[in-house]
Amino acid sequence: MPRTTVSFDSAGIPLAGHLYTPDRPASGPLPALVVGHPGTGVKEQTSGMYAQRMAGQGFVTLAFDAAHQGESGGLPRGLEDPAQRVEDFKAAVSYLTTRDDVDADRIGLLGICASGSYAMAATGSDHRVKAVATVSTAEPARQFRFGADGTQDPAVFQTLLDAAAAARSTAARGEDPGTMSVFPETAEQARALGGRHGIEGFEYYCTPRGRHERSAKTLTWDSIDKMAIHDAFVVIPLIGPRPLLQIIGEHAVTAWMALAAHQRATGPAEIHWIKNASHVDLYDKKQYVDPAITKLTDFYFTHLATD
Repeated sequence: MPRTTVSFDSAGIPLAGHLYTPDRPASGPLPALVVGHPGTGVKEQTSGMYAQRMAGQGFVTLAFDAAHQGESGGLPRGLEDPAQRVEDFKAAVSYLTTRDDVDADRIGLLGICASGSYAMAATGSDHRVKAVATVSTAEPARQFRFGADGTQDPAVFQTLLDAAAAARSTAARGEDPGTMSVFPETAEQARALGGRHGIEGFEYYCTPRGRHERSAKTLTWDSIDKMAIHDAFVVIPLIGPRPLLQIIGEHAVTAWMALAAHQRATGPAEIHWIKNASHVDLYDKKQYVDPAITKLTDFYFTHLATD
């Protein structure tokens, strides 16, 4: 699909995006989708792939790098700020409303992994969004607190908060507080630390399969305490009566987060399971992405249709 490099402002921070447009003539403004990347990801990875695939279905799509990450601006680098991530989605919607090729009354959000929770929070508080869907829903605050599978010892997160507090004190003294590594050094370490989910993330982000030079391998320590006080799911009841779709791999250990989000929905809400897929399988494996694209296409054309 035709791709254009674009930039737009998010609370004073310039964001970098790739805009994809259908390769066939349109009779008027088109429905549009904002596509957000997973935590530590960039627009050149799975979010860009989904944006390109959905443009092929007839949507104008915008994949962008979150503030403080990728090619977008913002200091410090590698900050994961949930409130800013939600603001980034709203800023992307604002950008799309300025384009002549976009129907401002037919804009939807698509969030993948961490961006799934941020997309839901943005939709709940922004009535310009008419429909929201997620793929492999995850909420970073919950994942850090409870682990990807929801069974993590609470002491682990308390230890991370200790490190975040110490880093703030170090920075206050004018010293380098360092950063927190997101991935271990080897696949064996990834499996030992995170089981199947850990090794799958490593194989996507740290091997030629999905690796990108701008994808974050570390986070700033203050990302931890910013996530500690954030709950993206609180806003989900405000999404209704607008529709919510969550696409989840049948074997995703993170599925408990999607189910928790679903229980808070007050409007039309659906969970669509992809048979035999894991969380990360839905990032790029064609046999699982293809049925996800089919479901997303039907969902958005149904709910972003003209009156």
